Amino acid sequence: MDILKTVVTIIFVLDCILLSAIILLQEGKSAGLGTISGAADTFWGQNKGRSAEGKMVIFTKVLAVLFLVLAAVLNLGVFN
Repeated sequence: MDILKTVVTIIFVLDCILLSAIILLQEGKSAGLGTISGAADTFWGQNKGRSAEGKMVIFTKVLAVLFLVLAAVLNLGVFN
């Protein structure tokens, strides 16, 4: 059980580092003055789920769920 706890802790630390890095890499959600003139409806704005930014948002959600699950598992005392 001690090896399993160490492996889960290492995965948790890597998840924390990746989650921090991917959050810092993302752009802000404010559209600025482009929304006044309708410039926000560009090709990239409409197909955001297929772009690199859309993939980063999905990856952030996956890492956040993994973070919560691993934090709960490590704190429930399963490995004691």
